Order: sequence, then C-alpha cells, then structure tokens
Amino acid sequence: MKPRTKRKIREAASSYAFLMPNFLGFLLFTSGPVIFSLFLAFTKWDLLTDSSLKWVGLENFVRLLWFHYEAGAPVANDPYFWKYVGNTFFIMLGIPVGMAGSLALAVAMNQRLKGIVFFRTVYFLPTISMGVAIYMLWRWIYNEDFGLINSLLAMIGVDGPGWLTSTAWSKPALMIMNLWGTVGGYNMILYLAGLQGISPELYEAASIDGASPWQKFRSITWPMLGPTTFFIFVMSMIGGFQSGFEAAYIMTNGGPAGSTTTISYYIWQNAYNWFKMGYAASIAWVLFIMVFSVTIFNWKVGGKIVHY
Repeated sequence: MKPRTKRKIREAASSYAFLMPNFLGFLLFTSGPVIFSLFLAFTKWDLLTDSSLKWVGLENFVRLLWFHYEAGAPVANDPYFWKYVGNTFFIMLGIPVGMAGSLALAVAMNQRLKGIVFFRTVYFLPTISMGVAIYMLWRWIYNEDFGLINSLLAMIGVDGPGWLTSTAWSKPALMIMNLWGTVGGYNMILYLAGLQGISPELYEAASIDGASPWQKFRSITWPMLGPTTFFIFVMSMIGGFQSGFEAAYIMTNGGPAGSTTTISYYIWQNAYNWFKMGYAASIAWVLFIMVFSVTIFNWKVGGKIVHY
C-alpha cells in the first residue's frame, strides 16, 4: 500500500474516532428515544393502572384529533387539547410585537455612542439569566395582593387585576413577560448583526438624494434585513410552539382553568402527572407535525418574498 494511501486511511480513522463519541451520544440519547416515542404513540402505556405496553394502533390519535357527535353537533374527543392549542397560538401572537421591539432596540443599539456596549449588555442580560429565577421574580411582580404592578396601580387609586388568577389576564401577563425577556435577546443581536452588515454607502447616497430617516429605513434597512427577519420569524414560530412549559409549571400550574396550559405543558401533564405515556407521545408527535408543517409553509411562502 502506498504511503499516501496509508496516510489518508489514518486521517480518516482519526476523524471517525473524534466523531464517534458524539455519534454514539446521538444514537443513545436522541435518535433512540425519538424512535421509541414514535412506537409509544401507537400504544397504551398507563403506569398507574397497567405498566405493560398494549398496541392500540391509531387509537391515541383518534382520541386526540377526532370528533364525535352529541345532540347532532360535533364535539372533540379531547376538547382540552384543542383548548390548549388555542392557548399556544394566542401566546404566539406576541411574536410580531417582540420582533418589532427587537428591531427597534437593535436600531437604537447600532448608534455610535459612548458606552453603547454597556447598554447592549444590559438589554441582553435577561436572556442569560436563570429561567426559574426570572419566573419567580415575575410571579412576585404579578402578585394580586402585594405585587409590584398592583402596588404601583394602588398608588394612583386603581385596583389592579389578578394577573395570574384571572382567565382574562393570565395569557396577556405571560405575553408581557415573554416580551420583556426576548426583545433584548438573541433577536436583537441578530438584527444588530444585520444592520452592521449594511453598507454605509447606501445611506450616504440616500442622504445626498434628500431621503428622510423613515425613507432610509423603508427603502434600505427593511429590505436589506429581509433574510434576517425571515430567519427570526421561522425560529420564533418553532420556539413558540414548543414554549410555555416553564412558565406554566412555575407560575400558574397551567391555570386558572387551564388558561395558561400550552401543548408542551399538556404533554408533561399526561406523561408525569397522569402517567399516560402512550397518549403523551402521540401529543408530542402531533406537535412535531404541526411545527414541521408550519416551518415548511413559511419556507415555501417566505422564500418567494425574501431575496437573499
């Protein structure tokens, strides 16, 4: 065998040796559980009554997604699931507002001012803070009796609502908290990177033509940030479908009356509160299909709009 061939074999063997730990970890801790969860979705595995696996085919999915008739009207087999899907979509309505806030903050942080690095750090801090501590802090802020918001409202003679105990205010309260935590986070960093990638010559040419700041933003900044905006929107949608568990678990326990229970929290309830592992797995796979479908739709539609 030629020395050059031997050297290539040794290099390939070294490369595979470095990759093997990560590959084995992926097989054991990612692909293996994912495949098992798909099998589990077609079974009944109720740890409270019977720990044995029973193959039930599509029964879990029929119970989850299908309808039956009562008094001539269609009724969902699992009305709670559709309610929690609605909760998830409602909370996701804050995504466009958060993106607009991140863009506005990025524009402000893109100015060449003394100490701007300090302000960038301050706005990014909530993103790297411990989630549990943040949720505990906001639970105190939203407290109906002695929370910060209601205490300030009381000073001007206004009776504050039960932010986390009212079905009308619970979801808006979580949306406000999410906006506080995400506006200055990674989306701001991505927009800031996009802004710094725009050539200053474009703005100089626009200034020579007498363009106003708004015209510069509409004709230069916004179109040039199209790919960044598209990426942030797609990732925010994926994160929105999967979010809600930590806030519901720590702040509200999914209440009041299930108004803050999202799909991810419902999966946890079925798996670890009621030990219905098969049904929880079927919900997880329906969530995956929803995320996958929305992502493909976004790529199909957004790819025609955004020019890279």
